[in-house]
Amino acid sequence: MKNKKENFIQGVLFLLLSQVFIKIVGLAYKLYLTNKEGFGDSGNAIYSSGFQIYALLLTFSSTGVPNAISKIISGRLAVGDNKGADKVFKIAFLSFAIIGAIGSILLFMGAKTIAKIWIQIPEAEYSLIALSPSIFFVSITAVIRGYFNGRLVFTATAKSQSLEQVFKTIFTIALVELVVILGKNNTKIMAAAANLATTIATISSFVYMYFYYRLKKKEFDVEESINYKPTRIRKTLKEIIIVAMPISISSLISSFNKNIDSFTIVRFLKRITTEEEAKIEYGILSGKVDSLCMLPMSINSAFVTALVPVISKSIAKKDFKLAKRKAKIFILITILIAIPITIFMFLFSEKILKVLFPNAKNGANYLRFSSVSIIFMMLAQTTNGILQGIGKVNVPPIAFGIGMIVKFICNIILIPKKNIGIYGAIFGTILCNIIAFLIGSIVLIKNLNFKFTMGEVGLKSKKSKIFLKKRGILSKIGE
Repeated sequence: MKNKKENFIQGVLFLLLSQVFIKIVGLAYKLYLTNKEGFGDSGNAIYSSGFQIYALLLTFSSTGVPNAISKIISGRLAVGDNKGADKVFKIAFLSFAIIGAIGSILLFMGAKTIAKIWIQIPEAEYSLIALSPSIFFVSITAVIRGYFNGRLVFTATAKSQSLEQVFKTIFTIALVELVVILGKNNTKIMAAAANLATTIATISSFVYMYFYYRLKKKEFDVEESINYKPTRIRKTLKEIIIVAMPISISSLISSFNKNIDSFTIVRFLKRITTEEEAKIEYGILSGKVDSLCMLPMSINSAFVTALVPVISKSIAKKDFKLAKRKAKIFILITILIAIPITIFMFLFSEKILKVLFPNAKNGANYLRFSSVSIIFMMLAQTTNGILQGIGKVNVPPIAFGIGMIVKFICNIILIPKKNIGIYGAIFGTILCNIIAFLIGSIVLIKNLNFKFTMGEVGLKSKKSKIFLKKRGILSKIGE
């Protein structure tokens, strides 16, 4: 039991460190691109607009999948149904391979229409084509990651994500430099080359996860399944869909918030400024500001990845008191991470941009106001993970759906106003995350009889000291 707990703690810590590493490495290629002559904020607009459309289809096929699969797998393993867990994995792998293939074909075939009509940045067409194969590979990789997360083997996910980011950074720089050497010093070709690096990286991640699964399969096959209940493939597939679809839709809606910006910012800013200036403004927000604001989310996502199977395991054993206690610890972790980061980005936004983007340092006010959304994004992320763990998988998509509608209204009303402009999109993002967090919190309080006192949140409280000093947060989660 002690070794199992220690392995869990090591896995979560490894996942946390890998997420920090991934974002640092990812920031390196973002700095390279933004400061690269001929790329800058205009290049970021092309790169980000293409990437956001890719992320939209990708989210539907894969982002919610690891949490959904890990939830089902951990539930099976908690009652000793190891054979059933393996069956869920095989059916999910085949199903999402088909979904991923369809997503890749749709993006490849529709690249021109999406670039010219949807986002009104025609230069993004090549970027979308370069990204299209990634959807298939990320979809099937996500299922394997979910399988290992359900077994609380987080090192597999951490290593594959780290490998993917390293390859992405190396190939981004290599391919963009190759484009320049060949004399194609064209911003849209450079953006397409950078996005092609993403495709190469996702393939490498899949190869790693596949061989890791083959290596561990022999070990898992000898496990005794003491509680196996044979079920039809159709019934198992239905269970996967029931769990996966709401989680995927929730992630899809969250991703669509960024696509609202890609659809509306350039379109409506053109009414009050030039088209080139509108693209630059969007490039600043999407390429620099959003990238920096999303950095803390990666740290929190390590805990949320661990959160879903841990809470699901407690619920499967009908230990609701333990589930409640662990949920409170996860929320406390989120608060302790989010508040200092939000304050730091708000106060030092100008200095951060000057240090990181010396050749394209505009956007300090955008970062300052956008930083307010960080704490609400992180709390919504954690709350959604807990809700998924306790089986309330329909709540996050509804919460984010309402927030998304509010954001869309803010964008179309506020962006065209000359004295507001792009700040309308920033305000909409903040409001969206506040709404998503509040709705999720209300449902959580109702279902777990959940209460949080100010003393538990305070860094100097007795309970916080117990969590952080005496027993340690992760050791309590792993119990």
